[in-house]
Amino acid sequence: MKRALWIPVILTACFSLFPQQVTEESVVINIEVPVRVFEGGRFIEDLTIKDFEVFEDGQPQKIEAVYLVKKTSVERSEESRRFSPNTERNFYLFFEINEYDPRLANALNKFIRDEVYPKDNLWIITPDGTYHLKGEALGRKSRDQILDQLIGILRRDILAGNFEYRSTLQDLAELTLALTQDPLDEQIEPMMLDKTTNAAYSGQFLDEKLYRYVTLLGQLDQYNLVSEKQMLDFADLLKYQSGQKYVFIFYEKEFIPMIDPSILQDYTTRYQDRPDIIQTMTSIYDFYQKDIPFDIDTVKQAYADASISIHFLYLSRAAPRTERIVMRGVSDSTFSAFLEMSKATGGYVESSSRPDHLFQAALNASENYYLIYYTPKAYKSDGKFRNISVRVRSKDMRVIHRLGYFAE
Repeated sequence: MKRALWIPVILTACFSLFPQQVTEESVVINIEVPVRVFEGGRFIEDLTIKDFEVFEDGQPQKIEAVYLVKKTSVERSEESRRFSPNTERNFYLFFEINEYDPRLANALNKFIRDEVYPKDNLWIITPDGTYHLKGEALGRKSRDQILDQLIGILRRDILAGNFEYRSTLQDLAELTLALTQDPLDEQIEPMMLDKTTNAAYSGQFLDEKLYRYVTLLGQLDQYNLVSEKQMLDFADLLKYQSGQKYVFIFYEKEFIPMIDPSILQDYTTRYQDRPDIIQTMTSIYDFYQKDIPFDIDTVKQAYADASISIHFLYLSRAAPRTERIVMRGVSDSTFSAFLEMSKATGGYVESSSRPDHLFQAALNASENYYLIYYTPKAYKSDGKFRNISVRVRSKDMRVIHRLGYFAE
């Protein structure tokens, strides 16, 4: 079965390895904000504490420390009060991929050989499983061995984990082809489409075919279900994990076989006296126009609060060419949702057909950053979300950082 995003198995594994840490409430609340500053596509690394301004809910805050971090090393610091930045890196690589692309091996190749450090933690989440590579493993195995193993796992899991999904998609394509037969052909009985191009559905009534079509759409929807609760649980869990947290989502654009809109309109017009068919047709239209299945603002705030960087790597591709079938992209709402999440967490988002290029660009954009610390004025633990704004004085630069935090 194709795994839905944020599957419970990773939550179970994480709970056992990263239990929540409860600490005594302190009178002094310190806020850490990872900040990335770009001019064009170039990271600006010569900024000082005097260059930054921080606002919380529109109110200016006093910055107490700024650290320039490159990968895991603190390269420069300015402090009026000393902090101890934790630059340990935790990578989560989600592969929402339907078909294995050999360029995924290229993406992992450079990452494993050059980017992963012995103190890093790496999680690989495939359509069929979750795997944890601890930094210490890099000392026991060669990079070649680790890379070969990961590529083998990824290829196998994409094939196995998406078997039911691909089978359902194939059934839907065959049924769509049957339903595209011209309903206005006078040689065809009004309620029968006997001369379909696919024998599997030959002789079935139109209402049976349409109902089956809706059922298959529902199955595909379940395979790709994005559960708000699971997403919030994952954010809440990682909130208590120390160090810097990077989530890279490789998401392949999806296409489904769609009944030509003109044919759907013909069916709607022709069977106005059949409320069951009209109701089924309405379900099809609703699916084609479905919205994001979760509250994006709630999820954005949860991930910003947990200081998790979401990097959304959208693997675009041309629609498959299929005779007499319209292949419709159904990932637009997903792209919009993760675009908003990436912005809210200071992450990277881009679209390309090249997963290796996307991954490298995201790594380059995330490896250098500033850590800014401040103590909120008149802090009140009321559970409300506080919006953070970071600016660079007198300079026209792109500043990326998390949206804010919950005052708890």
